[in-house]
Amino acid sequence: MRYVLLVFSVGTLLAAGPALDDRARKLFETTDYQESLALLASVVDKNAAELAIMGQDYFMLGEYRKSTEALEKAAALEPDDPRILHWLGRAYGRRAEMANFFSAPGYANKSRLALEKSVELDPSNRDATGDLLDYYLDAPNFLGGGMQKAEALARLIGRTDPAEGHYAQALIEDKRRHYDAAEDQLRRAAELAPRQVGRFVALAKYLAKRGQYKESDAMFDKAARLAPNDPQIMFERASTYVKDRRNLGQARQLLEKYLHTPLTPDDPPRQEAEALLRRIGN
Repeated sequence: MRYVLLVFSVGTLLAAGPALDDRARKLFETTDYQESLALLASVVDKNAAELAIMGQDYFMLGEYRKSTEALEKAAALEPDDPRILHWLGRAYGRRAEMANFFSAPGYANKSRLALEKSVELDPSNRDATGDLLDYYLDAPNFLGGGMQKAEALARLIGRTDPAEGHYAQALIEDKRRHYDAAEDQLRRAAELAPRQVGRFVALAKYLAKRGQYKESDAMFDKAARLAPNDPQIMFERASTYVKDRRNLGQARQLLEKYLHTPLTPDDPPRQEAEALLRRIGN
C-alpha cells in the first residue's frame, strides 16, 4: 500500500517539503528501507534531510558506496550537522572494512574525521561517541587510533553520562585484557543506571564470555523484567546462548519471537536472527 505514494507527480513531491521527509523517515524507522528510497527517488533537488535519509537507507541495505555518496552530498549542504557526520563516519568505516589493502586506509581516515567532527559538535550523542571509541580501540596509531585517544574520549563521555563513561572504560580494560577491571566497570555502569536495560544486557554478555553463566542468566532475567518485550534483549540473550552452545531450545523460542516483533534500525537485522536459527539446526 505504501507504494501508492509514488503515483504523485514530482511537483507534488517537491511541494511536500517536511511532510515528505517525515514519511520517508517513518519508513526508515520501521526498517522499510527500499520503500523509503522509492519515496525519495522522484525528488529532483533533494535537501540535506532527504539525502541523509537516503544515505541511511543505503547503509542499512549494505550499499555503502551509495551511502557515502548520498551522505557526502548531505554534509556539503549541512556541514555542521552531527547526525549526518555520524552516519557518514559509519558508512566510510564499513567501506574501510570491506576495501582492499590500498583503499582501506583512506576510507578509515575519512571515517575517523567524520566521527571526530560529529562528537565535537555533539558530545552527548552516545552512538557517535561509541563508534568513535570503537575506532580508537581498533585502528592502529598511524590511522589515528590509540589507547590514549580512547581514554580521553572515555573521560569526555563520563562527564555528561557517568554510566556510559564506565561502559567506555570497560571496553578499554577489555582491550588491555584486564578482564576483572572490565567486569567491575560494567557493574558500576549498571549500578549508576538501574533502569537502563542495556547495562544489564552488556554485563550479562560479558559474564557469559567469562563462563559465569548462572549470574549471566540472572542479569538477562533482570533486563527482561525491566522490559519484557524488548527485541534487543531477546536477540542478545539468544545470541549468547547460541555462541555458548547452551539453552538452545530457549534460544530458538527467543529468535522466533524476535522475528515476529516490530523492529527499528537500532535492532539487529532479521537476517542475523535467521542465521542464528540456522546455527541451532533442527
